[in-house]
Amino acid sequence: MNRRTALVTGTIAVAALVAAAAVVVNGLVGHAPPAPASEAGLPPATATVTRTTLIQTQDVNGTIGYGSQTPVASGGQGTITWLPGPGAVINRGQSVYKRDDLPVPLFIGGLPLYRELRAGLTGADVREVEENLAALGYTGITVDNTYTAATASAVSRWQNDLGLTETGVFDPSSVVIAPGAIRVAAVDAHLGDRAGGGRLLSYTGTTRTVQIALPVAQQTLVRPGIASTITLPDARTVQGTVATVGSVAVPGQQPGDPPTIDVTVTVADQATLGSLDQAPVDVKLVSASVADVFTVPVAALMVLPDGKYGVQVVTGSTSHVVPVDLGMFADGRVQISGAGIAEGTRVGVPS
Repeated sequence: MNRRTALVTGTIAVAALVAAAAVVVNGLVGHAPPAPASEAGLPPATATVTRTTLIQTQDVNGTIGYGSQTPVASGGQGTITWLPGPGAVINRGQSVYKRDDLPVPLFIGGLPLYRELRAGLTGADVREVEENLAALGYTGITVDNTYTAATASAVSRWQNDLGLTETGVFDPSSVVIAPGAIRVAAVDAHLGDRAGGGRLLSYTGTTRTVQIALPVAQQTLVRPGIASTITLPDARTVQGTVATVGSVAVPGQQPGDPPTIDVTVTVADQATLGSLDQAPVDVKLVSASVADVFTVPVAALMVLPDGKYGVQVVTGSTSHVVPVDLGMFADGRVQISGAGIAEGTRVGVPS
C-alpha cells in the first residue's frame, strides 16, 4: 500500500466551500501518516506548485426574462379606443392607451397619484407631477412640493398638447404611473371596452435579467456585486452581475423541494441576449476568489501525524515532507502556504 495518505480521490466539486472541503480532509485523519522520506522514497508522480488566482464557483439554473408583471387598470370614464401590442416599449410621455381617442400617457414615479391637484395643495404627489412636467420640457415651474399658479399653467399647456380641456387641475386618471419605462407583457382589455377600473394590461421593466431560485442552504455563496457567467441555450456565454439577493425564503414548488430565495443577475450588454425571453439558462456564480496564491492539486495533500497537513516536496532524487496551511479549495486545487513552498516546486501526487 502506498504510504501517502490521499486527502481526496477525484476532484472536489467546483462549488465546495472551504469549510466543506476541510470536513472531507478531517475525515481522513485516522489513516496512516506518511513514512519518513528515507523510507517512503519518491512518489509515483509529481505536480507543480502554481501561482494563480483561485476562483470558487457555484453552478445554478436560471431563467432570462423581463421580471414580474404589474397590472394596469383603466381609469376615468369613457371608451377604450387604442391599445398597445404585447412587447411594446413605452417611455415617459408616450401613450399607454387612449380613452375617447385621447392619449393617456406614462408618468414616471413611485407614488400612486390619488387625488386631483390644484393651486394651493402641497405634497409628494405634487412634486412627482412637477418632475414629470419638467422632464417633458414644460418650463416655468419650480420642482417642489407646492402646486403653484406656475404649476397650474404648465398643466394647462400639457393638457392643451394632449387635446384635453385646459383646466390647470391635474386629474390622476389622465396618466399611468410606473417606476420607469415599461414593456407591455400582456393586453387584457379590448377596443370598445368601458374605462373605469377594469384590468387594462400588464407590464414589466424594459431590461432583461436572469432570475435564480437559489436553495436557502446556498445563500452564503452569493452577494450583490459578484460576477457570473451565463450560458445561453445556444451555448454562447455572456457576463452578468448579481444585483439583488432576496431575504425571504419561498417554499419549494414540489413536496420535498428545499426552500429558495430569489437572486437577480443583471446583464449590461442586452444585445448579447438576442430575443430571448423566459428562456432557461445555466449560471456560474463566482462566490469567492483569492489572487496571487500558491496552489497544488488536492490529491497532493497528506495528513500528518499531528492531524495537520503537508505536501511531499521532491528535489532531484530525494523528497521530504513540508507542513502547509490550507486556504481556498476550488477546481480540484487547494491554496497552500508554508516554508519552502514556491512557484515551480514539485510535489508528490498519487499516480
